[in-house]
Amino acid sequence: MVQSYKAPDQCETMVDVREGVDATDRELVALLERRFGYMRAAARIKPNREAVRDEERKARVIAAAVSEAEARGIPGEVAGDLWETLVEGSIAYEFDVWDKTRT
Repeated sequence: MVQSYKAPDQCETMVDVREGVDATDRELVALLERRFGYMRAAARIKPNREAVRDEERKARVIAAAVSEAEARGIPGEVAGDLWETLVEGSIAYEFDVWDKTRT
């Protein structure tokens, strides 16, 4: 696939910016699709419902995202908030999949 949008530092108009943002959002959704695939795999593999929620793992995932964001110059607080929502949504999804495949 040929990239049809400009890199941020090459943008000259708001049309350029919006095309880049829209393309990036599509890429993010594709990555979320893959991440939720891993949640389905986790639901299939975990032996019991209690194993779905792992607060220690959740904390490590969020901390890693904050650290990676800060290393890339992205506000850690924003990344932390996003990952809190992402991880909680992932856990809810995994519970749903676990329940549907076991009942």
